[in-house]
Amino acid sequence: MSVWDDLVGQRRAVEALQAAAAGHGMSHAFLFTGPPGSGRSNAAVAFAAALQCAEDPAGCGTCHACHTVLAGSHADVSVIRTERLSIGIKEVRDLVRRSALSPVGPRWQIVIIEDADRLTEGACNALLKAIEEPAERTVWMLCTPTVDDVLPTIRSRCRLITLTTPTAEAVADFLVRTAGVNEALASYAARASQGHIGRARALARDEDTRNRRREVVAIPAQLTSLGACMTRATTLNDVAKQEADAITSELDARDKADLDAAYGVVERGRRPREYAPVLRDMEKDQKTRAKRRHLDVVDRGLMDLVSVYRDAIAVSAGAPGTLVNEEIRGDIELLARTGTPEAQLRRIAAVFEAREQMLEFNVQPALALESMMLALVAPEVRTG
Repeated sequence: MSVWDDLVGQRRAVEALQAAAAGHGMSHAFLFTGPPGSGRSNAAVAFAAALQCAEDPAGCGTCHACHTVLAGSHADVSVIRTERLSIGIKEVRDLVRRSALSPVGPRWQIVIIEDADRLTEGACNALLKAIEEPAERTVWMLCTPTVDDVLPTIRSRCRLITLTTPTAEAVADFLVRTAGVNEALASYAARASQGHIGRARALARDEDTRNRRREVVAIPAQLTSLGACMTRATTLNDVAKQEADAITSELDARDKADLDAAYGVVERGRRPREYAPVLRDMEKDQKTRAKRRHLDVVDRGLMDLVSVYRDAIAVSAGAPGTLVNEEIRGDIELLARTGTPEAQLRRIAAVFEAREQMLEFNVQPALALESMMLALVAPEVRTG
């Protein structure tokens, strides 16, 4: 067993981090970048475990220090996750104060910020000051999709660790080893996830997730009329909301149970005065989380649509190899006959435009998806 076991197809990054843990190229700040699902936060946590490991600089994965870091309970490793739309200055200032403390143990004080691209401007400035004047034995680890997602002044003070999209073969092998699924299902999940490890796990383990994706990738071939466009926009939005609700309802129930336990609240018992405002704040955060989760699932659906049009381009070009959506090759060949590769690229551009409207300009998903579907309908339908 090793702390690096959950990193798939990241040999170069692992080698660089192992060397840093052994003292070669160590820095007070690291920036982990890579596409969604590549394992940025997993790499940061694995590196933190290696830095705290008492047995092996490479990270043995079995000692008490490694186990507690990987389990999220190590006293000197803070992992900051958020479901909110941004990470504010107050939260970062609390982190900065915590980072200035001496480690409880003999090694490092480590702060990992997942989704560092969600830092507000004020939060970035507060973080910059801490990275410019690092406390002794403190290591900052920031995780973002690209280097452009943080301020250049922060980027210049961090050692860059770049992760890549793992191959479908590497993901399939990982699923067979860790999820216990058969090779055929692992191959499907690896291709359909397009290298996103978390998505691959979900597809391999959950039939409902697979069925929802099949509904989404079937959409392009069904866009044969304006009415079909409106119907499929509703379908995509509803499918995304169902998946998001399934995730957030479980998290909401867990949050409520934890809050009740913390305040000693029973179902029909008296509630402390402080309980009500804390409950309101929690419910507000839960609504924000639900909105973000809905957008995340819609976004994933849009990437599934893009994979269909990319497959159509591959078919038109006669490219060798297995399609991402090999299971619907017939639909994809039909799409390839309805337009040139240039037309498929315009459809992909329409998908990314809808994505930008929702994520950057806060357009309601239903409206953005309706507009997108009208742009995806086959040219002969629009003019007929």
